[in-house]
Amino acid sequence: MGAMNRAKSGISSVRTVRTFLTEGACSYTLFHVLNRAFGHPLPEEERAADQFAGGIAQHGYQCGMLWGATLAAGAQAYRLYGAGPQAEAKAITAARRLVTSFRAAYHEINCLEITGLDESSSTMQMVMHFLIKGGTVTCLRMAARWAPVALREIDATSAEEHTDVPPAPVSCAALLARRMGMSEMHAVMVAGLAGGIGLCGGACGALGAAVWITVLKSLREGAEKVAFKSPDVLAVIDRFIKSSDYEFECSKIVGRTFEGIGDHASWVCNGGCAKILDALAG
Repeated sequence: MGAMNRAKSGISSVRTVRTFLTEGACSYTLFHVLNRAFGHPLPEEERAADQFAGGIAQHGYQCGMLWGATLAAGAQAYRLYGAGPQAEAKAITAARRLVTSFRAAYHEINCLEITGLDESSSTMQMVMHFLIKGGTVTCLRMAARWAPVALREIDATSAEEHTDVPPAPVSCAALLARRMGMSEMHAVMVAGLAGGIGLCGGACGALGAAVWITVLKSLREGAEKVAFKSPDVLAVIDRFIKSSDYEFECSKIVGRTFEGIGDHASWVCNGGCAKILDALAG
């Protein structure tokens, strides 16, 4: 694996903070700095990750840093392992490690618990948190401290032997990406979102994949910038909540968290969440 694990430039806190300040989204920032540490920028894919800021279009679920880092982990899995079950399994394993390290560092993984804000928050509440209470500085520090940790977790996953790889489909999010006409690279990139990011049971990874793909397609069709919570994104979320009985979190939709990659693969293979995947793909 050493030969495959190319020399990296690393991640400096200065670069992370500068990216966050100039670009304004935690999800973009983590995706951006990790890709550059690996030496493989993905400008359009990174920009499409903006919609994860605030926990999926500001709904308050998993911190955007986790979404961005998970996409970067999936991109690296594809570079090292190509398409298929092994790459998807690596992406999910990396995502699980990312969630564990983020929770260990900050105790919570949801934006709402970290910032106290979600889509129902008023402009005044946002101003109070980010400008008066120093919330912006808190998020900057979190990104600067955790980005190097995320890089180490992704590399550690790449170095591990993976012997128990289930047959495809491994990830609900990867399966959805293919149904939405995306490349194998993009399918592996979103694979780690499965089960609410790395099987942790949070907000649905297939929903996250659908939001990201929708924005990415808009950018590729010529949009210079996609508005935060654009009509297309809101339409995806609307289709999702109607198909999920208005639940966002994977553990509530499925009724449990998945025990491992094989457990999740079996669920998907046996038609689990088919109604949701049909709605999102539509």
